[in-house]
Amino acid sequence: MSSWPILSLVTFLPLAGAVFCLVVNGPKEAVDRNCRSAALLTSLATFLISLVLWLKFDVAKADFQFEEKLDWVPALGIGYHMGIDGISLFFVLLSTLLTPICILASWEAVQTRVKEYMVAFLVLETFMVGMFCALDLALFYIFFEGVLIPMFLIIGVWGGKRRVYAAFKFFLYTLLGSVLMLLAIIAIYWQVGTTDLPTAMEKLNLPFTWQCWLWLAFFASFAVKVPMWPVHTWLPDAHVEAPTAGSVILAGVLLKMGGYGFLRFSIPLLPEASQYFSPLIFGLSIVAIIYTSLVALVQEDMKKLIAYSSIAHMGFVTIGAFVMNMQAVQGSLFLMLSHGVVSAALFLCVGVVYDRMHTREIAAYGGLVHRMPRYAFTFLFFTLASVGLPGLSGFVGEFLVLIGTFKANTWVAFLATTGIILGAAYALWLYRKIIFGELTKDSLKGILDMNRREIAIFLPLVLITLWMGVYPSSFLDPMAPAVDRLIGDYQAALKLARTAALAP
Repeated sequence: MSSWPILSLVTFLPLAGAVFCLVVNGPKEAVDRNCRSAALLTSLATFLISLVLWLKFDVAKADFQFEEKLDWVPALGIGYHMGIDGISLFFVLLSTLLTPICILASWEAVQTRVKEYMVAFLVLETFMVGMFCALDLALFYIFFEGVLIPMFLIIGVWGGKRRVYAAFKFFLYTLLGSVLMLLAIIAIYWQVGTTDLPTAMEKLNLPFTWQCWLWLAFFASFAVKVPMWPVHTWLPDAHVEAPTAGSVILAGVLLKMGGYGFLRFSIPLLPEASQYFSPLIFGLSIVAIIYTSLVALVQEDMKKLIAYSSIAHMGFVTIGAFVMNMQAVQGSLFLMLSHGVVSAALFLCVGVVYDRMHTREIAAYGGLVHRMPRYAFTFLFFTLASVGLPGLSGFVGEFLVLIGTFKANTWVAFLATTGIILGAAYALWLYRKIIFGELTKDSLKGILDMNRREIAIFLPLVLITLWMGVYPSSFLDPMAPAVDRLIGDYQAALKLARTAALAP
């Protein structure tokens, strides 16, 4: 496997499908059909190849694996350096899993500019996978920013009535924070003479004041992506206006870019500042969990409610990341994966009824269990996974985060736990309003249950949610060595800093 550039293959294979779609010509019906098929086959092939990473991954090693290194701009010390460890492995798999599901979910929903739509999704997949594999700061920044372009187009071209407003708000929010991150990367380059991440982790030795400034620059970018309160306002608008598949990728993968960035860059590169600012993270996360849960309770739009619930769940992620003990960090990673699957499924559930009724207003539904029993079961399954029912994936991540947080700060753990209670309230309220009750609305009396294509979309998500809930060690064990090394290096750096501060 060391001689086979599998990470580059997984990263850039979707581009081959995008190029094929671009050169396809002929009658519109034939072009649309061929582009849909090409995008689905390419994304499925990418997912199957990415499974090799998991099969061949050495769960006992903490180091980066499947590394690929090339001199890209040798004069500036910028290289093409790819590799994954236990922290990034499952994010690659999550990206390659959700892309074919999104394409299948758009099979009938998207009828205009189908070629361009499929090209945008395949290019988006390349940027997402590349971002989780990049071990060079400059390369990471290119992939990190590249994600904005296809997602901007997906929201702005195929979105709802206010799609242009939502697309620009999404783009400007994320771009502004990312410019500050670029300045931080340049500062790190001036200190170590290279943008290679492993080299920077070894050589970077900044005074505490400089660490704080650079940490805030990274924070400006990653906090918007999570998103943390109060820079979260772009997310509900983006979710509401995006097409269903766009919402799936936003919630399933793009929100994880912030949490991943904290664990991959902020904490290992700037440990003293990370410890210093951890109370700020805890405070903002607690506000996000409680405030957005309360806001979710009064929403009238299904997508907005689920969007606010995503912000609340990501609050648990940021708390776990900065508690910096084994249970909390593993719980944070596990919760990001679980949320990526469960929130994607919830947005797909909204898409099922939206495709039939063309409205997301909660008041427009009620009593769907009488006409859509398969849909009612599926929606209930993922609602219970979202609120943390034991035996499903959501429980494991939240439980580990709360255990680890309780060891570090009981008040933070107590306040975060209130979010679980509020989460159950708004999730079950939404389910009751849509599914239960009498079928009194005439517009719903002819609605059809899920078809085979929709069942095929949800089946892998159901199985993965069960698998993660029943057998979590298959995901936690590959993470453990990399997380253990991250915590060990973090604690060693803090100990060294304290020793230096006490020295005469």
